[in-house]
Parts: sequence; C-alpha cells; structure tokens
Amino acid sequence: MKSVLMIFIDGVGIGKKDYINNPFFKYDFKIFKELFGEIPHLEKRYLEGKNSFVFPIDALMGVPDIPLSGTGQTSIFCGVNAPKIIGKHFGPYPYSTLVPIIKEKNIFIELKRKRKKVAFVNAYPKQFFDYVKKGRRMLSVTTLSCLLSGVKLNKINDLHKGRALSADIDNYRFVHKMNYKLKVISPELAARRLVRIASRNHFTLFEYFHTDHLGHGRNLDLFDRTVNTLDGFLHNLVKILPDEMTLLICSDHGNFEDLTVRTHTLNPALGLAYGKYAERIAPRIKSLYDIKSSIMELYE
Repeated sequence: MKSVLMIFIDGVGIGKKDYINNPFFKYDFKIFKELFGEIPHLEKRYLEGKNSFVFPIDALMGVPDIPLSGTGQTSIFCGVNAPKIIGKHFGPYPYSTLVPIIKEKNIFIELKRKRKKVAFVNAYPKQFFDYVKKGRRMLSVTTLSCLLSGVKLNKINDLHKGRALSADIDNYRFVHKMNYKLKVISPELAARRLVRIASRNHFTLFEYFHTDHLGHGRNLDLFDRTVNTLDGFLHNLVKILPDEMTLLICSDHGNFEDLTVRTHTLNPALGLAYGKYAERIAPRIKSLYDIKSSIMELYE
C-alpha cells in the first residue's frame, strides 16, 4: 500500500545561517544532520541525501506582502493559489469565499473519492468540541477540511488509547496547562505511535503549530522544551520510517527561522521529502499549491 505521512509544521521557512536567531542552527537540528549532514539555509536551499530532499517552497505565489496561514494552508491542502483567488494573503483562518473550495477540493475528500484511507492524527480537548457545538466556525484549514469531509477529529480518549497525538507531540500542555490526566510521553514513543497509525492509511496528516507560536513570541517559557521535543520527534521518525512509507514535511510560510522579528517572513517555506517516493514528490513542489497534486499523483 502506498502510504504518505505528511507533517505540516506551521510557520517554518528556510532562513539565514544564523546560530543565534535561527533555532535550526542554534539547536543543531538532528533530522537535517541525520539525512543530509548539514542544515539548509538561504545560501543552500536544496539538500539531497539517500531518498531524502530539502527544498524551498514559494509561499508568496505571485502575491506581494507577508504570507498568511489562511490562504497558505488553503493552497497546500486544496491545491489552489488561494491568495491569487482572493487578491491578497489572509489569515489565520480561511477567507469566507475560500470555504466552498475547501469543502470541494481538500485533500481528504479528494482521496476519499478515490476510496483511499485517510486520517488526521491530532487530538482536540473538550473545549474545542464545545466551541464547535455552539456553531462557531473560526477554524483552521485542516480542522475545517476534516469537518467538511467526514474525517474523524480525535478526542482525549483517543490519546489515552494511543490512537492520536497531541498538537505538542508529548501531551505536556494537555497535562500541565489543561490539567488532563494523561501521561507525558517521549518524542520517541510519539514517533512510533505516528508510524503505527500511518501504516494503516494511504494518507495521514499530523499538524504542528507551536513553531509559529514561538516565532510570534508566545510561550517562550517553554521554548527549549518545545524545540527539543520537535527535534527528537522528527529525528526518531526518520530513523524508524518503514521502507514503503513516504514522509513529507512542509510549512505555509516563514517565521520560526528568524527570531529577530515576531511577524511572518518572506523566506521560502521549508519542504522536506524522505522515503520511498521522495524522489518523485520533491521536484514537483515549487509553490504551496503544488503539494496536494504531488501527493494525489501517486494514486493515479
């Protein structure tokens, strides 16, 4: 079975070779050292290893100004140039006129039409489901895509049973910020759990947004913990990825890679492909709206 594991990491670009203000260099990210022996930067945007590729992704898509999450994520998951459609970058949530496009063209619904098994791994707290029940719809593109496509949104019980991951990978915020009675798990265990879930599906998505929060200057008290957890998680993931699986890591815009500013950057978004079909996927992705089609083509 062709299996694509996609990790969407919010607000991560390819930035300067800066050991102070670029956390990839400051923390010496192991995933890059494991696969390529070095870390990508603006003077070396393309890296290649064994079945592994790092590449820049155009987040501007012909529309000037700072790229934003609503249009960027719609472009990623629906395969359209969302900022061109509405004439501007918009976020953090999708612009109202993009919602019908999300309903019709998101990657979950497209793959389900092809009778492929899909899953969104993130688990949500009770507060989120209460919010949705009240009819509120200020939702991210990924969450909205699931709701409009009949894809299950995981609950805390799914975390207890190892069927999902928390948005921060290790449950730390659920335990220490929201007082849920869960175990804080290791990045290694989280990676094994994700691979186990992904092995059952043709397409599996995990969304990580704390990089964008850190880039905006939020939750700085947890900076070291957050970065080390993400680094350990990704590093372990590439070490245990099954031979038949393809890992695609991508982002919607820059932010985290330049801590000198608290806004999004004009840097290219980060792309990384590893595994069985990495060599086929990587060259096809130039802009955010190429990501969906590069995955869908595997199932034609």
